[in-house]
Amino acid sequence: MVDKWQKLKDELKQAAQELGIDAIGIASPDPFVVLKERLIRHRELGRESGFEAKDLNRRTDPSLLFDRPKSIIAIAVAYSSKLDNAPKSDVGARRGIMARSAWGNDYHYVLRERMDKLEAWLREREPQLRSESMVDTGELSDRAVAERAGIGFSAKNCSIISPELGSWIYLGEIITNLPLPPDDEVTEQCGTCTKCIDACPTGALVSGGQLDAQKCVSFLTQTKGMISDEHMRKIGNRLYGCDTCQIVCPINRGKNWTHHEDLLPDVEVAKPLLIPLLTIGNKEFKEKYGYTSAAWRGKKPIQRNAVIALGNFKDSTAIPALAKVLKDDPREVLRATAAWSLGRIGGDDALIELESAISNEKDEEVIKQITLSINNINSCNSK
Repeated sequence: MVDKWQKLKDELKQAAQELGIDAIGIASPDPFVVLKERLIRHRELGRESGFEAKDLNRRTDPSLLFDRPKSIIAIAVAYSSKLDNAPKSDVGARRGIMARSAWGNDYHYVLRERMDKLEAWLREREPQLRSESMVDTGELSDRAVAERAGIGFSAKNCSIISPELGSWIYLGEIITNLPLPPDDEVTEQCGTCTKCIDACPTGALVSGGQLDAQKCVSFLTQTKGMISDEHMRKIGNRLYGCDTCQIVCPINRGKNWTHHEDLLPDVEVAKPLLIPLLTIGNKEFKEKYGYTSAAWRGKKPIQRNAVIALGNFKDSTAIPALAKVLKDDPREVLRATAAWSLGRIGGDDALIELESAISNEKDEEVIKQITLSINNINSCNSK
């Protein structure tokens, strides 16, 4: 006779498609002892992003978040990795790129809607259900739960890779009081492959499965302050996030998921024109980008990254727009970044704008960056 809870688990997995979920796994609610040890070392080395929950006990012990947990349901929902009919980034009409995880509707809301359906499905069958759902901003590690639940294995690029879906998946989990039997972990691994480590723009993948968040381009694009010259060059035209370590992964080759309508990208949002971003207002930003996960930090980081991208393109047609930011934007970080970009583009026109701006600039850091850019251009001109 099939155990009651095994039967419920089997039925739940069979219902995944109707719930809008691509994979469901069950994890035990035991403390994540090995993860805690890694997180302690991670903190000691200064590799945290600062966005994480601070209490390592609550990040690794489900019983501190939920009274007498019996199981954790992990889910995965797949998203697109390719843009159909993507607009070109041409001279005078340069474009940035958003991370694929931000192409569709904000996954926090999408997954919560899916998990609400899952909990309702369970409650119809087990009215005594108690549950607590989490997506990304919860204290538990979504990846640690997904790995334990057999959704996929923890890869060298710090993603969970599903053998069927690849790493283009959103993860979420539900702690419950139902004693659902746990799944086995996936045994597939990266083997000797180091493509993601080799391709990381900043060397943030310091070793297999370890990330120095302070170097990660994805993290850098979400900060609000000034970024170092080295890292601005590495950002390229990325406006939010970085997909390099997933793009080069052989397991992801050919995997592009388009079956969730609410996660399909608008190409003008996923790959937007850069110059209009420099002067976009709060209302317009919210209307155009507010439904995506890229909007959570507001418009400033994305505008700063657009300024950086224009500099990295070295497109002289962007000089007037950058000069306007340098002279008129009230935010010091944006002005200093515009000065950097003008210096990166170089040439007489950029030099004229920098020399014109420095006479009216009051902020010392902006003046410092303008001076650096002027010197860089003069140095290039003298060669």
